[in-house]
Amino acid sequence: MAAAVQGGDAAAGAWTQPKGRTQAILKYEHMVAEEGFDPQGDTQPLPAERRDSALGLFAEYGVTDRLTLQLKADWQDGEDAFVDYEGRGPIEIGATWQVWRDDRNAVSLYGGYANGGEGRNAGYAPPGVGKHDWEARLSAGRSLGGAGSRLGVDQPFVEIQAARRFRDGLPDETRLDATVGGRLGRDWLVLGQAFGGAADGGARWLSLEGSVVRDLDRWSLQVGWRHTVAGRETPIARGPVFALWRRF
Repeated sequence: MAAAVQGGDAAAGAWTQPKGRTQAILKYEHMVAEEGFDPQGDTQPLPAERRDSALGLFAEYGVTDRLTLQLKADWQDGEDAFVDYEGRGPIEIGATWQVWRDDRNAVSLYGGYANGGEGRNAGYAPPGVGKHDWEARLSAGRSLGGAGSRLGVDQPFVEIQAARRFRDGLPDETRLDATVGGRLGRDWLVLGQAFGGAADGGARWLSLEGSVVRDLDRWSLQVGWRHTVAGRETPIARGPVFALWRRF
């Protein structure tokens, strides 16, 4: 998920890009886990430390004021007690259609297709990635106007995204993401995000991420931290997140 507030307007999954506008985000994350949640949700030590790193690109272009094209791609590297992998992650292309929008609210629909990556070992995709995946996503957002002034936050907003991902050779997933954010002064943006999901008959997860974004004209620099706080059959991963944003 990408989110920003620029020039008084919120721009995130629920808000499409203006016609002819492009936004690109280069993001690096490094997650490490020594424990995990078992099928009952209890904490257990992992057989060995798990490490997952990814360098990803997210780009979107406003074809019209209501239609935005999107591209996602990344390079993944990681290892645990069973797998040592390195290679291209999934490449996803999709489009977001602005269903409805007014001065404060926005609703959009996204549809996308992802081609799974190729791991270094045995030529298979990294863990949790299907060979051919499809996603449908509904996003709703609201700009809160002056509601954050009492806390010293300008242009606050909230957004919720619900998605269903259909995966080739792996259990389908349901995902729910939420973002709250607002500006501290003209050049700083603070974001709080939650990423939750469940695979059919399998793993569940909930991760929290807090970050700050510093605007530098058309560039922005984001620094944050993510931590898995609940789940089943999933590692308790934590680590830093860095991103470089560019607007065209």
